[in-house]
Parts: sequence; C-alpha cells; structure tokens
Amino acid sequence: MTTMRAAVLYGAEDVRLEQLPLPAVGPGEVRVKIDAALTCGTDAKVFRRGYHAKMIRPPAVFGHEFAGSVEALGEGTATCADGPLALGDRVVAGNSAACGGCFYCLAGQTELCEDLLFVNGAYAEYITVPARLVTHNLWHVPADLRSEVAALAEPLACCVKGIEDTGVAAGETVLVLGLGPIGLMMVRMAAAKGARVLAVGRRATRLAAAETMGAAAVIDEAACPDVSAAIADLTGGRGADRVVECVGTSEAWEQAIALTRRGGVCNLFGGCASGSTLTVDCTRLHYDELTLLGSFHHRPRHIKEALDLLASGAIPADLLINDRVGLADVPEALRRMGGRGHLIKAVVEVGA
Repeated sequence: MTTMRAAVLYGAEDVRLEQLPLPAVGPGEVRVKIDAALTCGTDAKVFRRGYHAKMIRPPAVFGHEFAGSVEALGEGTATCADGPLALGDRVVAGNSAACGGCFYCLAGQTELCEDLLFVNGAYAEYITVPARLVTHNLWHVPADLRSEVAALAEPLACCVKGIEDTGVAAGETVLVLGLGPIGLMMVRMAAAKGARVLAVGRRATRLAAAETMGAAAVIDEAACPDVSAAIADLTGGRGADRVVECVGTSEAWEQAIALTRRGGVCNLFGGCASGSTLTVDCTRLHYDELTLLGSFHHRPRHIKEALDLLASGAIPADLLINDRVGLADVPEALRRMGGRGHLIKAVVEVGA
C-alpha cells in the first residue's frame, strides 16, 4: 500500500476525504495504523472555525484522539515513553510533546513549552508520530483495553490535570458547568475525589450521563428559569466551593465566576475563541477572595494516569462513546456534537 484515506481540513466546515501518500517514517519516528479515532469537542470547534491558532493550520489532516498499532519503526527507534517498542505493539499518543529545554519545560510546566509540538492526523488510516513525541508521549495500551477506549486518554488527561489544578477535595461542593465529553469526565473525576458534584448542562442524553457519572444534582439549563437561584438553593445561598467551566464562551466564564462562593476557586477550563474578552467585578474578586485560574492541556504523566484510570474501569467509557461513523461521516458527526442530538463522542472507523 502506498496511499491512505484521510479527512483533510481546508477551512470552516470544509473537510474533504482524500487519498494521500502513506506518511513516510524518519529516524526516531513511528508509523501507527490507526485502529480507532474519536470525535472531540475541540475538533468540533476547529471544524466550525476552520483552524486552531495553536494546534492546526489548514490544509491539514484532521483529528487528534487515536489509538492503534505500530506498523513501521524509523531508524533508531527502539523505545517510547514507557519502554521498548516493537512492530505490532498497541499504542496511544498524547497529541503534543515539549522541547524539554525552554524556561517553561525546566520549570515543569511542559504544557506551556515555547516550542510545543502538536500532532494532528487521527482521521486517517495511518499517522506518523514524530520522534520527540515517541520519546515523551507515546504509550503502550494495556492488554485488555479496547483501542476506542484507550483513545480517550488524551481528553481524559486534560481532565486529570484540570481537577488537579482546581484542587478538588472530598466533602466539597463542586459545580461543573457544561456537559460535553470534557464536562462529563470532570463530573466523574470530581465525584471520585469524594466531592458533592452539581452539574449544569443541556440535552437529556448528557444530563442522564452526568447522573450516572456521579452528579448529586443535575440542572437542565434549558428548562431552569434561574440557574443562579437553583445553585443558591443547593449550596445554602453561598455558591459552589469550586467551579469548573467546560463550555468555552465568555458568557459561560462570567456565569461560572458568579456561581463561585466567597473564598472559592473557579477554573475557567473551556477554551474561548481567539479575541474573546471577560468582564470581572473587581470588587468581588478582591473582597470575596476569589481564585480564578485557567487549565490548559496536559503533561505526559497525565496521559499515563488517564490510561491507568481507563484500564481500571473508573471511567464508564460506554457512556461517552455513543455512536460509530466512517471517515466520510466525520463532518456530520462534528456538526451533531454541537447540535440537539444525542451524540457525545463517536468512534471514527477509519477503514469504513
């Protein structure tokens, strides 16, 4: 085989199925035959906008959540992040690798690397993983873990870091605002920490999933006339101890801050469109001692932690992955992720 099928992003809502040359494999690199890719909320945003300033510039093969098997090893490639590597090994990759030598890498903040290398190309039959990523962020898939579940490691790693950054602890009341795939995983992670989780979102499928994920109370934002009053009723009038915003709009960020109690922590996790601005009541920020933070991306150890969680069964993957599509159906699936339908995440069967 010298060619492969791939979904190529050209611009806003412009994804084309094309036959491309099989990606070459250079020194230190690995070519992976993709067994399963997943649709993603970030990919849905990129699809609508036509680009991502940090991660992808069109035209480019699209998608970044995948798991597969090693099909070819470049010269000198013998190991990955967790040990020896051989043909046929099942692997999953984080979608980035840091340089290891800049100010931020030396400070341990590899997600802020001045030369952070991002990898896209999951919506294809094959992908070549760059040498830097092979070394730092390519991992073996546990033997009993299905590839489509292993592909959840990348978005789950973002949630592992997000909950860690937010400082969630047992006994606290944590509000998760937005119940897309990331929000649902945040609900599960916070509940597993022993927190009382309140979840605000839309669509019956996602609201039901939040309950199963461990939410103590679920609020349908579309049907609730006053979300602030509802949260006040559930928190003794104070607001939540910690709020995790998973929508990614300025309006949702402002709502999240408003629902945080005095002395509380608000993680503005959802990425907003470039150029978005935020209005904050300075008096409240100061005198109510609010802590506002942003969590971006993940570090390699978070990918490993996510894989361990998935292998343990701690994350009910079948609640998150609720459809299957072929490569040609990727654009419609990404539209459905933002629509009124039931889709949370879909497996992209790249051979179909």
